[in-house]
Amino acid sequence: MYPIAQQAMSPEIIKKIDEVGIIAVLVIDELKHAVPLAKALLEGGIDAIELTLRTPVALDAARLIKKEVPEICLGFGTVLTIEQVKAVVDAGADFAVAPGCNPKIIAEARKQGLSFAPGIMTPTDIEMALEEGCRVLKYFPAESSGGMDHLTNMVAPYQYLNPKFIPLGGCNLENAGSYLESSLITAIGGSWVAKRPLIQSENWAEITKNATEIRTLIKKIKANK
Repeated sequence: MYPIAQQAMSPEIIKKIDEVGIIAVLVIDELKHAVPLAKALLEGGIDAIELTLRTPVALDAARLIKKEVPEICLGFGTVLTIEQVKAVVDAGADFAVAPGCNPKIIAEARKQGLSFAPGIMTPTDIEMALEEGCRVLKYFPAESSGGMDHLTNMVAPYQYLNPKFIPLGGCNLENAGSYLESSLITAIGGSWVAKRPLIQSENWAEITKNATEIRTLIKKIKANK
């Protein structure tokens, strides 16, 4: 039996992510956009988000969303350092993800009680993540790595451990079905739902439309499984 460390993501967060089927990946440049954006996504049926730590307002935006739109399951992406783990916990994060698999970051997330999904692209990444107790993994970059064909072949030796994956990188409405129809996938990561220009132009109606479209597809796929 493969050694299993303490689970790196709580059952509650795993259930929430699996139910919604998509995590909207967001880059927020202005604090005033945080709450209208969260409400636009929620109106379209998306209640799980990943705020990327790439802008100065990301942490404050998270605090606003937690206060004003508590229905949102709040995640952070691009969590690369121990200091960032502590910062997102302080901002009220429900979970965090990273593009790569760093055991030090996984350990700090566990220490802080933060649900965490590391990024994987190779069998070595998967083995490192499994050893650290991770069973929900970010598959990144998904499309340029070979999409579902690559993931299916790569995961075959580990499938008996029932890992689940969140593909991110090149996912969109057109190819979402190829991922979501697989039992390996718990949710997809979607930056196309609320692209940076849409947020900057405050096009909340278009963001709600995009959210509604992908949620409609997810419900159809789940109904046919």
